[in-house]
Amino acid sequence: MTDLEFLDHAEKLLAGVERSCDWINDTTDADVDAQRSGGMVTLTFPNRSQIVINLQKPLHEVWMAAKSGGYHYRFDGSLWQDTKGAGEFFACLSRDAALQSGLPLAFTA
Repeated sequence: MTDLEFLDHAEKLLAGVERSCDWINDTTDADVDAQRSGGMVTLTFPNRSQIVINLQKPLHEVWMAAKSGGYHYRFDGSLWQDTKGAGEFFACLSRDAALQSGLPLAFTA
């Protein structure tokens, strides 16, 4: 994958996270604050816990830090998969966001 291809796919991922936050805030009682700074999105939940998603451009990876741990994702041609087999990015984000917020939150691309 070229650098431009990585940036295109990674931008779509970050935009999906932001759209999901908007949808969650509009349709549920959750109050998830999404702050973006360049290639990083920080999700803050009402209990002040956070999930941080950031791009690792030289490695062509997206990293996610949550209470459950740190994860590295690579694009496999259709999905962002964890490099150690923990699963697909949006499924993992949904799981960790639900654990940290105490609400059943669903993030999608």
